[in-house]
Amino acid sequence: MRKSDLADQVVEKLGVSKKESTDILQLVLDSIREELEKGETVKIAGFGNFVVREKKARKGRNPKTGEEIGITPRSVVTFRPSQVFKKFVNDA
Repeated sequence: MRKSDLADQVVEKLGVSKKESTDILQLVLDSIREELEKGETVKIAGFGNFVVREKKARKGRNPKTGEEIGITPRSVVTFRPSQVFKKFVNDA
């Protein structure tokens, strides 16, 4: 599913124009991204949590050459589904 598919579903369910639905969807996604950029957790009831995690520097290995390389510290976003969402997916 792509963003345009989500926008089409908003059009069908709310009866708004395609442009309005795309704008609404983009506003929601921008809001989520802004909070994650600040390092905040985004909790959506009945769906799940988007959490920013810090990964430490570590040593890795190039699988092709076997050469040891350093992996820099970085932030990653993880998604943890809610119990309601897990139950819905497993029952489907």
